[in-house]
Amino acid sequence: MSKRDYYEVLGVNKSSSKEEIKKAYRKLALKYHPDKNKGDKSAEEKFKEGSEAYHVLSDDKRKTNYDQFGHAAFQGAGGQGGFGNFDFSSSFSDIFGDVFGDLSDFGFGTSRQSRRANNRGNDLRYDVSINLNDSYSGTEKKINYTTYKKCKTCSGSGSKPGSKPSVCGYCSGQGKVRSNQGFFTIQQTCPECSGEGEKITNPCNNCNGMGKTQSNESVSVKIPKGVDDGTRIRLAGKGEAGSKGGSNGDLYLFVSVEPHNIFQRSEENLYYELPISIADAALGTTVEVPSIDGGKTKIKIPSGTQSGKQLRLKGKGMPILRRNMSGDLYIRIITEVPTSLTKKQKELLTEFKALEDTKSNPLIKSFFDKAKKFWKN
Repeated sequence: MSKRDYYEVLGVNKSSSKEEIKKAYRKLALKYHPDKNKGDKSAEEKFKEGSEAYHVLSDDKRKTNYDQFGHAAFQGAGGQGGFGNFDFSSSFSDIFGDVFGDLSDFGFGTSRQSRRANNRGNDLRYDVSINLNDSYSGTEKKINYTTYKKCKTCSGSGSKPGSKPSVCGYCSGQGKVRSNQGFFTIQQTCPECSGEGEKITNPCNNCNGMGKTQSNESVSVKIPKGVDDGTRIRLAGKGEAGSKGGSNGDLYLFVSVEPHNIFQRSEENLYYELPISIADAALGTTVEVPSIDGGKTKIKIPSGTQSGKQLRLKGKGMPILRRNMSGDLYIRIITEVPTSLTKKQKELLTEFKALEDTKSNPLIKSFFDKAKKFWKN
């Protein structure tokens, strides 16, 4: 039976781009995939036919030969046109990798490069505690921690100096072994080399073939101003060494900011309560208050200031991380009522009470007006 034209199989023409050819094959493969057409021999044959066509037309050299000589360009020794002996077991995963990307969903293996990526070293965590003043101005901390470093004797290979890992004979260095189940070729991780593709036959005496040894490390870290409780700082490559060519992990610093005895923080803003006397609240005053930079700021408290009133000092809060800006400082006024009075103070307050007109106090007047209406009703 003569083979159909590959362009006809995919529904494209000679002028179609690589992307158009790939798109056409993807559509065909999804439609006739045997998983979606179990037991349908016709669909299986169309799937094979489409994969064969894409194998040829997706490659510039094979496509040129096909355009010039047709199926005769690929005649085998038996004289059959096309890919009579098309090896799906070796090419099918490459085709799907090109069209569908990650082959893990289809049970196919990974490259040596991706196997090395799996040998990446572990990330490490280190908790750092600083005070609010350090958070305001920024600081530098020296971190001492234990990790695994690349073995100096074998340079991380795991093999004795002068020797190299041998290719795994069970999987021929692929890291995967194949088994045929009908039309499908199933690949699994090699049980002999655990997917590495190679085996260490002469392990390094210093690291016992691990390629890394335990080490005490020290690093100085600049903690930027404005960091808040829970901020995470990443030090790339400062984690554990990878194995067999894998990259190092990272070191993550988790910052905690200790409570302050005056200031309370909420994001970039600072807060505290300022106690003043009844006289200062009534008459007004000027006081010096602390700011987080260690200095003093004079603030004016107007006469008649009520307890709970909040004053704002713009730009006197915490620096905003990675921005040349700062938050604000909010001061809440708390009027302190004396609990112990001298005889003279009692006399003066009694005299003041006799002169006091409660009608001139809006809060008191408002409350009792509401109370009278309540009692009346």
